[in-house]
Amino acid sequence: MRTSAKPILLLLLLLSIAQGAAFAATTTINVSATILSKSNCKFSTNTANLAFGNLDPLAAPDVTRQATLTFVCNGKDDPATYLITDDDGQHETGLNRNRMQHGVVPSAYLLYSFALNPASGTVPKGMTQTLTVTGTLLGNDYRVAIEGTYTDVVTLTINP
Repeated sequence: MRTSAKPILLLLLLLSIAQGAAFAATTTINVSATILSKSNCKFSTNTANLAFGNLDPLAAPDVTRQATLTFVCNGKDDPATYLITDDDGQHETGLNRNRMQHGVVPSAYLLYSFALNPASGTVPKGMTQTLTVTGTLLGNDYRVAIEGTYTDVVTLTINP
């Protein structure tokens, strides 16, 4: 009888393994990689302030102000090619329709224009470059604005 018990035990063992496989769970793993640009450009300065200052709506001339940021391109390519874009700010109403929002009256806005120079180009690898940000407020826009402080935040992106 001992010899006949072995095949039965083997059969029971195989059935238990097969039953366990029927209840096995599966999952997936997301695999990804990002290949960085050979130019690898980054801003050296984290923030800049483009302040128009105190504006007199009675005089209301057009006001243009500038701010500067620096960036450097490293990596394999020399010279490096770059492109800088902006998101038109938190309160924009369309492409190149920048607006600052009033600090107390959220329905009050003040239009302004925004330009980057140079917004693209080719630069020597490892050399610090200067980006000039120019903003303009038209007198006709702030002449009719309600008094108070207006602000906006614009995000710049440098590629690659």
